[in-house]
Amino acid sequence: MTAPPKNDDAILDRPEVCQAIFHPRREWGDPVVTDKDHLIPVAPDVKIGARFHMASPSAANILFFHGNGEIVSDYEELGPLYNRVGINFMVADYRGYGRSGGTPTVSAMLADSHRILDYARTWLADNGHNGPLVVMGRSLGSAPALELAAAHGDTIAGLIIESGFAMATPLLRLLGVDTNRIGFTEGKGFGNLDKVAHYTGPTLIIHAEHDHIIPFTDGQALFEASAADRKRLVRIDGANHNDIFYVGMATYMQAIADFMQAIGKGA
Repeated sequence: MTAPPKNDDAILDRPEVCQAIFHPRREWGDPVVTDKDHLIPVAPDVKIGARFHMASPSAANILFFHGNGEIVSDYEELGPLYNRVGINFMVADYRGYGRSGGTPTVSAMLADSHRILDYARTWLADNGHNGPLVVMGRSLGSAPALELAAAHGDTIAGLIIESGFAMATPLLRLLGVDTNRIGFTEGKGFGNLDKVAHYTGPTLIIHAEHDHIIPFTDGQALFEASAADRKRLVRIDGANHNDIFYVGMATYMQAIADFMQAIGKGA
C-alpha cells in the first residue's frame, strides 16, 4: 500500500477555528470509574478517556470516535446494544472532553487517534481478545476514523463512517469560520475524500436522509470516492443529524451487525 495522504492541519489549529469546531464538555459530578474505563496516554501529562464495552474475547471490535458535543459517557446505554449483537464497542474521547486532559485541536485529535489505536490493540491482545478490529467515526469522529484507515489500512479489518463529512469548507462555513480570511482550502484540511480513496478494506457509510449539518450528499461523495471492493451506503430515511440513531435504530444496527458479521467470517 502506498503512503497515506498528508495534510497541513496547522491552519485548522487557529483558536477561532478550534472554538468553532470543538465544543468540549466535561462529565457531570464526580465520575464513577469502573473496570471499563481507561485513561490513554497520548502526550506528556495528557491522557484521553475511553470506555470499553466488551461482549466476549472472540467478538469483533469497534473502536469508535464520537461526534462533537458528545462524550464517552453518552454511550453508556448504547454500548450494551452493540454487545447484544456480539460486538465489542470501545469509545474514545478527545482532549478536553469527558475525563480527558489537554485542549482540543485538529492536529492533536488526528495524532492522538494513532496512540488510541495502539493502546486499544495492545489492550485487546493482552486481555485475550482476538477478534478483528474495525474503526468507526460519527460526524467529527469521521476525521480520526479516516485518518486511521488511511494510515493503517493493512491491519484494520474495516471502516464505518456515520454522518461523516466529505468536504470541510461547507462545514466550516456553517460553523461560522471565514475560510477565505484564514486562507483555507481543501488541500490544507482534513482530506477525508483523499483518505477514503486510500483505504481498500470493507467500508460501510451510514447517513441521515435530512442531515442539516452534513448533507446526505457528503455520505454519497465518501461512498463514491471509496476505493473499497466491498462497500455499502445506508440511508436512514426521515432522520436528521442528531436523531439518526433513534429514528433509524433498527436499520442502523442491522447494517452494522451484518457488516461486522461478514468481517468476522472473513467475507
